[in-house]
Amino acid sequence: MAQGSASGGITGKPLIESDRVEGSAVYDPSGKYIGSIKRLMIEKMSGRIVYTVVSFGGFVGLGEDQHTVPWSKLTYDNGLGGYRTDITEEQLLGAPIFYRADNYHWADREQERGLHDYWAAPYYWSV
Repeated sequence: MAQGSASGGITGKPLIESDRVEGSAVYDPSGKYIGSIKRLMIEKMSGRIVYTVVSFGGFVGLGEDQHTVPWSKLTYDNGLGGYRTDITEEQLLGAPIFYRADNYHWADREQERGLHDYWAAPYYWSV
């Protein structure tokens, strides 16, 4: 899934406000709802969205898991009115959960490589 396609998917509207992305639905390859976008993570220097925190499962915020997913794993789907991903349920069940974890250091490129490798996503810093 291509970087940048998520923000440019709406015909005639290449830009979207972040508060309109937060809360948007996320669907699996078959179009089944699997979660929603909780927040965006932006690289400070370039201003690019590089990750999204996606909430999966739970009910009204209870019992949900939040996973940091590379932004390139999402593509806006006009027909669904949300974002489609190729992430599978099996990947979610084994996914690392570290969003806002005290022992996770976003400045550690090796940890970011591990995240990208898990999701089979290109490294945003080399695209």
